Amino acid sequence: MDNMMINFYSVSKKYGLTTAVKDVSFQIPSGGIIGLVGSNGSGKSTLLKLTAGLLTKSAGEIVVCGETVTRLIAKKVAFLAEVDSLYDFYTVRETLSFSKRVFPDFDEQKAVEIVEVLEVDLHKKIGALSKGNRARVKIAIALSRKVPLLIMDEPLSGLDPLVREDIIKMIAKYVEMENQTLIISTHEVSEVEPLLDHVLLVQNGEIILSEKVEDLREKKGQSVLDAMKEVLR
Repeated sequence: MDNMMINFYSVSKKYGLTTAVKDVSFQIPSGGIIGLVGSNGSGKSTLLKLTAGLLTKSAGEIVVCGETVTRLIAKKVAFLAEVDSLYDFYTVRETLSFSKRVFPDFDEQKAVEIVEVLEVDLHKKIGALSKGNRARVKIAIALSRKVPLLIMDEPLSGLDPLVREDIIKMIAKYVEMENQTLIISTHEVSEVEPLLDHVLLVQNGEIILSEKVEDLREKKGQSVLDAMKEVLR
């Protein structure tokens, strides 16, 4: 469908004898923020990497931005991994300039603005930053990519409440809802729920809940957490 950002058609992913994603089918419309939730080992990261073309599916078909997913889909997808891949020897400013060389769609001016709003010293070496400020820089880089699809894998994991609050505020302010779709996986469901337009719940490599958050609230009188508890009960 033309208004769909992501389409999964009977997608499976196996690692040897282990099946991480089992015959998954779903659609995500363009625009808005989608929460991908589930316990550790449920298959969230595998689903995100399949969407970003970082993993090859074992079966099925994945279509993103109207294109069958290959490695080339990276031109239209910004992927923020849970693992930190910043270079310690660069300053923050040099890191942003490097990102501009790596990603032609990178808006360096926007990234500098975000970093300054977050009060991270542009002249400080990445290696000298706290874990929280490294996370802020990673978020600034992801939010400054001018691509249709942003994917963030556990961006709040292991961070203190003040850093998580900063990141949530930046997501709300800087994701361009008219032109971008964001998928965010997280364990901090209650914190991101106010941002979410749609939620996908993953368990044992399968999607067991796919709902608009507005429908959960208005038709069922449920929060995302309530819906998760009901399905998992």
